[in-house]
Amino acid sequence: MLHTKPEGQGEMEVVYIEHLVPQDHLLRKVQNYVDFRFIVDKVRHLYSPDNGRPSLDPVVLFKMLFIGYLFGVRSERRLVQEIKVNVAYRWFLGLKLTDDVPSASVIWANRRRRWNDTNVCQEIFDEIVRQAVLHGMVDGKVLYTDSTHIKANANKKKFLLRAVPESTKHYLAELELAVEQDRAEHGKKALRVRREVAPKTREIKVSTTDPDSGYMVRDGKPECFAYSEHRTVDGRYSIVTDVHVTPGNVHDSLPYTERIARQQETFGFTVEKVALDSGYLTAYNAHWLETQGIFAAIAHRRFHPVKGLLPKSKFQYDQQLDLYHCPGNSTLPYRTTNREGYREYQSDPTVCQSCLLRPLCTRSQAAVKTITRHVWEASRERLRERRLSPEGRDLYKYRKETIERSFADAKELHGLRYARMRGRPKVQEQCLLTAAAQNIKKIATVLDRRAKRALIA
Repeated sequence: MLHTKPEGQGEMEVVYIEHLVPQDHLLRKVQNYVDFRFIVDKVRHLYSPDNGRPSLDPVVLFKMLFIGYLFGVRSERRLVQEIKVNVAYRWFLGLKLTDDVPSASVIWANRRRRWNDTNVCQEIFDEIVRQAVLHGMVDGKVLYTDSTHIKANANKKKFLLRAVPESTKHYLAELELAVEQDRAEHGKKALRVRREVAPKTREIKVSTTDPDSGYMVRDGKPECFAYSEHRTVDGRYSIVTDVHVTPGNVHDSLPYTERIARQQETFGFTVEKVALDSGYLTAYNAHWLETQGIFAAIAHRRFHPVKGLLPKSKFQYDQQLDLYHCPGNSTLPYRTTNREGYREYQSDPTVCQSCLLRPLCTRSQAAVKTITRHVWEASRERLRERRLSPEGRDLYKYRKETIERSFADAKELHGLRYARMRGRPKVQEQCLLTAAAQNIKKIATVLDRRAKRALIA
């Protein structure tokens, strides 16, 4: 029998909002297992203690943001509209069905006037990580690090060409000391003091829309203005323990050691193992990890030799004699160590002139073959051996289940594919709150699962 439901939207009802939210809703789990009361102490110094109108509760303000990041609502105006009609969102914020929802302009006003030039988002992210540590979900012994690009809110066709000085390596002083020591061990004189000269410059594209972004040119990725998010996750439950944003044209390996050191200082981690992709395979990173006593599994980087010439791998290094053996049964003894930290090994031109392999070895007019070897190359070679060990293989294969999955979830579910705002500080805020939302979700679901298992047991 056909039946139609009469309209009853005009009727008055008495409802209990607690009964309208499903018991298995994600926000119920978050409310049960994540404590947000620390936010008040983190922002207290940003408010006047005895002047002005009563402010919006900062806990409510950041909970609103976390709702947007948890459920992938990219627009804050859209977020306000969703909160108005979603009972679960209102329940999570402590709002009644008839309460007004704070407008999006309130969020923007706080971002411009109160959070600007502060570390509030970083401190909130760190506190969420500490809660994960207290729940036994993070131990800081095995860390996975990688980076992903985030398309900047900028047109790639609107830019200026600008000459900028080349960046100085933060480990330059340590490298100079290693070079001096290496030259002394080989009986070479110390290099002259570096003269004050104008720094080298390079021409880059600078966006007129978002100057903080960098023009990214990488194999397999679109050319565009972008940012790079450098992220570290813990090996136990893939909790994100560090987030750092740089322009898209900054190499992945540059901020790595400083970010690991920050985690050791902030959370007291005792890092034992790390797994990285080939972009992090540099001589300094290998040296630093070895001096820290950290077992590293880093993917091999493929070098493409000059077409028609023998690759460097065909020349065997003799550690005891400190020289290279060439495929023509000749030797390349040590010659010097340059400022860049590379030892130079050169062949005897009288031998090379009569060698049948010379066309495949060198195109030098003087018939000299030169091979360079970094002063920290031994650390990099030992790192390659560890990567190929059973322990290294087992460690590296979990990258796809930890850091790569963390990035995939951030982009597909939490709106990290594009920068919502312009400027590095605001993109840093987006990345920190996205990672914090992922951690909140992980903490809530894991602890809820533990509680259910305890009830069954």
